[in-house]
Amino acid sequence: MGALAEGLSWLRANPGIFLGALGEHLLLSLTGLAIGIALALPLGLLVARRARLAEAAIAAAGLLRTLPSLAVLAALLPLLGVGFTPSVVALALVALPPVLVNAVIGLRGVDSQALEAATGLGMTARQRLLRVELPLAAPLIFAGLRIAAVQVVSGAALATFIGGGGLGDLVTQGMALLETGRLLVGGIAIAALALGMEYGFGRLERASARWSGTA
Repeated sequence: MGALAEGLSWLRANPGIFLGALGEHLLLSLTGLAIGIALALPLGLLVARRARLAEAAIAAAGLLRTLPSLAVLAALLPLLGVGFTPSVVALALVALPPVLVNAVIGLRGVDSQALEAATGLGMTARQRLLRVELPLAAPLIFAGLRIAAVQVVSGAALATFIGGGGLGDLVTQGMALLETGRLLVGGIAIAALALGMEYGFGRLERASARWSGTA
């Protein structure tokens, strides 16, 4: 209770600092997530029906996933310097693997009989994609989005090490200044955002499963 009281006391005394860090964290996370999705989904659509390309994309995504977020941030320093841009690029790279892998697996897992039936009805390739493949693959795609969102929000805490700002600043400053309240507020806020993303995208995942009839 003592630590919690310190956190509440610090928050009451510094609402502007907290809201500023929260805004930076959300901007970093949402921008990185959006870029990662914008890259991963079209790539997944492009390679899903090409077996060798799909395998290569999944392997590359798996390799990228093994890299620690802090290592990615450090690797970008010589190229992009410090601040918002390298942080967003690193977060986009964090978001890309789960979205890409799930999109490819989801699209490749669509029942071939459903595709044949759609072709027999005279659907074009575009119509098959929009009306059959994407709806059936949607649960797995949304699962990838959920994983990516949680990883990006958590990974954004590390942006503080290259001047990207965000809630990670409160954690590192709290440790450096021995301010338990500041540290606790930053840590709890990061955890709450990650849980919120998990919950929100989880709801979308379940809704997509019901919509596609796979639940």
